Amino acid sequence: MIRSAIVTAAIDPAALLSEVTTTATGATSLFVGTVRDVNDGRAVTGIEYSAYTSMALDEMERIAQETAQQFDGIRIVIEHRVGNLLLQEISVAIAVAHARRAPAMDACRHAIEELKRRVPIWKQEHYVDGDRHWVDPTGLQSTGAPP
Repeated sequence: MIRSAIVTAAIDPAALLSEVTTTATGATSLFVGTVRDVNDGRAVTGIEYSAYTSMALDEMERIAQETAQQFDGIRIVIEHRVGNLLLQEISVAIAVAHARRAPAMDACRHAIEELKRRVPIWKQEHYVDGDRHWVDPTGLQSTGAPP
């Protein structure tokens, strides 16, 4: 089981867990990224995520495939949401299951790190003062607009 998706509706972590879990998987790792209320000292009210959808989905699928090859025997589902999200809404979720805990946890971390580094999904933070700002998803630099 290997699946990735870019979605516009709310992400359901329980559904992702059900999708990867079988009687053969003794360990399941779940990463859930949510919109937080402060970034770089500025109060945030929400985030708008934008993507070059076809390219982003292709890269997410590559990451899922590469992760499955690197961590033999895993089952993995990756979903990233686009659109306007409010505080505490889920922006990304990754569920990974394996017979053992170490591969499940290591694969989950690998997948989110690669997603943040490689997938063309941008976020525009919305601040309490009404200002909006595009933010580099890798955390390496701040930008005024998506690349």
